[in-house]
Amino acid sequence: MTRLYAVAIGYMFGLFQTAYFYGRLKGIDIRKYGSGNSGTTNMLRTLGTKAGIVVFCGDVLKAIAAVVLVTVLFGRQHADIVYLLKMYTAIGLVLGHNYPFYMHFHGGKGVAVTGGFMLAFHWTVIPVGLCAFFLPAIFTHYVSLGSLCLVTGFIIQLVLEGQAGVFHCTQAVLCEMYVLGAFISGLCWVQHRANIGRLIHGTERKTYLGSRNHAILSEEEIRKQKEAQKEAKQAQKPHENV
Repeated sequence: MTRLYAVAIGYMFGLFQTAYFYGRLKGIDIRKYGSGNSGTTNMLRTLGTKAGIVVFCGDVLKAIAAVVLVTVLFGRQHADIVYLLKMYTAIGLVLGHNYPFYMHFHGGKGVAVTGGFMLAFHWTVIPVGLCAFFLPAIFTHYVSLGSLCLVTGFIIQLVLEGQAGVFHCTQAVLCEMYVLGAFISGLCWVQHRANIGRLIHGTERKTYLGSRNHAILSEEEIRKQKEAQKEAKQAQKPHENV
């Protein structure tokens, strides 16, 4: 039952779609631009670096908060499986982020929340995860490649450290952790299947951090959209009063 609680908590936190809500504050529905995903990369490409950073931090922080909450609630009572519970929390986070029910199950790809989970999982994962993501992303400018390296590196490190006794749990619990880790990694690969095809054919779009030039919408375009929406609402009011 504790495992289900961890999944449920993760799912509830994962439902907070930072990109969607931030886009609404700016007067747009992020799902109607770029790749259509409610995630960091699409926000970065649509509104620029500042928006991408805000969304990334929001998704990372919600993942950290969920893992910390599960650890505080169940960590002392279930110290022998605390890392397993963290992984069940990650499952809920990714499912909630990728498939939010109130958005017709169309969210992001779960990379930022996976990164946030890794930050709160175990300190040894942090340096490896940072290198696995940022080195490929910075040198190739392919965020998708960095994302795939991140989750692949995690499952490899999980198995190596698990067998080395880092998580202080039984082999049965370790095997359960490996299955969950494979699920998280595999889901990320599935979510990036279109990106993988473009990477193979050399048509994947590059993302240059720190540049505003790649943004789909400018501040002026956003302002015009807000004004158009406001005028449309005002035009509807007389009809509503009839």
